[in-house]
Amino acid sequence: MPNNHYHHLMFGPSAIERQTATGSYTAYGAQTERPDDGPMPLDTREKLIIREADQFHIASVAESGWPYIQYRSGPQGFLQVLDDSTLGFADFAGNNQYVTTSNIDHDGRVALFLVNYPLRQRLKLYGRARVIEADADPELQARLEDLGTRTVAAKSDRSVVIDVEAFDWNCSRSIIPRYDQAYLSELSKVYQRKAAEREAELLSRIVDLEDQLAQQKPTTG
Repeated sequence: MPNNHYHHLMFGPSAIERQTATGSYTAYGAQTERPDDGPMPLDTREKLIIREADQFHIASVAESGWPYIQYRSGPQGFLQVLDDSTLGFADFAGNNQYVTTSNIDHDGRVALFLVNYPLRQRLKLYGRARVIEADADPELQARLEDLGTRTVAAKSDRSVVIDVEAFDWNCSRSIIPRYDQAYLSELSKVYQRKAAEREAELLSRIVDLEDQLAQQKPTTG
């Protein structure tokens, strides 16, 4: 039976009422009829889209009560899976408004929205975030800044760690596919490799057929 923590967090009385009125309660709201299963651990599928992400949106709650959303991007792998229930990323310098980090200081609840455009996949993540200054945990800071051969020019003085509460995979129907240069280059290599393998196979068959014809050719004398 699937974990129902997302349903308990997102489907309040108003959502239940509307789902009941429109006929979708059985598919969604009915999951709240049993006790809350609690936080949802990340599985292989969730970890993969997170590790491959080079961008995401993060929503936080301003002290005014209004939602705030921010776009984050970086080299693939800048959003890291620390364990089955924890994410982290280095907070590289931006426009110095510090809205997201200050919102987290006030109210740690956040939502992340990740999209893999070529595969038409999107994942919503919900969690409780905290801001950790670099000098408070230099090892964590170094880990989150370590992106292998990829680098970020901006400086980072802190990190953001998120304890995942729940997640949900959205329907892919409305996602418009987009392909970046790296994806198209890799796809081209795959097709080139397959074409080369097919060409080698055909050449081998031609050689075999020529040998067979040579053996069948009548001799004169």
